[in-house]
Amino acid sequence: MNLHEYQGKDILSSFGVRIQRGYVAKNANEAVAAAKQLTAETGTGWHVIKAQVHAGGRGKGGGVKLAKNLKEVEEIAGQIIGMQLVTPQTSAEGKKVHQVLVAEDVYYPGASETKEFYVSVLLNRGTGRNMIMYSTEGGMDIETVAEETPHLIFTEEINPATGILPFQARRVAFNLGLEGTAFKEMTKFVTNLYTAYVKSDASLFEINPVLKTSDDKIMAVDAKVTIDDNSLFRHKDYLDLRDLREESAIEVEAGALGLNYVDLEGNVGCMVNGAGLAMATMDLIKQAGGEPANFLDVGGTADAARVEAAFRIILKDPAVKAILINIFGGIVRCDRVAQGVIDAYKNMGTIEVPIIVRLQGTNADIAKKLIDDSGLDVMSATEFQEAADKVQAVLG
Repeated sequence: MNLHEYQGKDILSSFGVRIQRGYVAKNANEAVAAAKQLTAETGTGWHVIKAQVHAGGRGKGGGVKLAKNLKEVEEIAGQIIGMQLVTPQTSAEGKKVHQVLVAEDVYYPGASETKEFYVSVLLNRGTGRNMIMYSTEGGMDIETVAEETPHLIFTEEINPATGILPFQARRVAFNLGLEGTAFKEMTKFVTNLYTAYVKSDASLFEINPVLKTSDDKIMAVDAKVTIDDNSLFRHKDYLDLRDLREESAIEVEAGALGLNYVDLEGNVGCMVNGAGLAMATMDLIKQAGGEPANFLDVGGTADAARVEAAFRIILKDPAVKAILINIFGGIVRCDRVAQGVIDAYKNMGTIEVPIIVRLQGTNADIAKKLIDDSGLDVMSATEFQEAADKVQAVLG
């Protein structure tokens, strides 16, 4: 579950991580009120107006701007709220901005120069351990840094039995070239950041940039946070943070129906039971010259109602030119799935795209006969290659 910047910062702050303070506004008037409140609380004269969408690179798309007075706060907030923000991480259509974060200006002059860093916490799947990734090149795309100057990216793996140790936090601060007060601030920042990551059951905390202010404070200026969906039963309060407007409408609908669905950009719809078989089916489609339009796991109870719901979800994608149903009947019987396909087809009326059904496992022979004798425009297959050939034929 992805969070907005302001939501991620709230979590960080609750674990003692210093953040760039701000308030959310849904219209220009609220933005002005937020700016006035920030000025009263922090003394800031300038304000940063940030579009709140689930996408990086907001500044490049005009979604982050500096306002030097209240009139500019009103004007900029009015421009950003309601706009279709296009960034390097969105589609060509962009994302509609529903709210902005009005934040304090933290790049104020002082005794030393400000400096930006990159710090993230995530799982290293190769070692099975959490990892702190950090760099002196903050404020830039970390992918660009990794490609052009990989020696400027450091990592610190954390032993799950001990958690982050003091010497590891000090090593992060040392490698970032800090000293004095800023060094101590960074060790505290990194320790609290890691604690927030673990205790919130996150899969990603990315802070870019982490700022060393002119008076040597260390704070999170931005926050990209992803919470592990599987942990939400332990964090009931986080459920309210989900913004369905930022997610694919089809994926949200599929989730409500109990279907595991991921929208892709291909032309062959997939309906499969089991994640492993779904991945193999996607490979099969690519080998046949097509591109998977989705990942859809109907689970172990592929009855008529579930199959019909899956059909309707797949057919919402206008790019789908064929549907491949690939079911292994282990717990569920193939003849039951076949009857579900037939019933769903009849309930929906005419389906304009070709349907290939491959059923293997318990009662597969009965299932094939049911499909073949149904009189419907549905092609049956029993082998992987046979299904691939039929997909290739209908696409050709």
